[in-house]
Amino acid sequence: MIWLMQMLHVENTTELAWVIFGLGAQLMFTARFLVQWIASERARSSVVPVAFWYFSLVGGLMLLAYAIYRTDPVFILGQLLGVLIYSRNLWLIHANRKG
Repeated sequence: MIWLMQMLHVENTTELAWVIFGLGAQLMFTARFLVQWIASERARSSVVPVAFWYFSLVGGLMLLAYAIYRTDPVFILGQLLGVLIYSRNLWLIHANRKG
């Protein structure tokens, strides 16, 4: 585990856990593009499935938590705005399905 901590430039296990969490968050956020790509290929047209917005929201929230932990105001602002946009898109999708 020491080699991993050295490679990731962390000094303790708490930092290591947060870096691993941040990497997982980035993977979650990146997965949304795979979901969108697969859905578009299947439809043979550019589509944005609802799962894209869920991956965006979860990945964005995870990245926001990581940014808050790192106390990076630029990263926090960027993720906070994204989370609001993803939430609003999901709200609109579900509101249209009810009506």
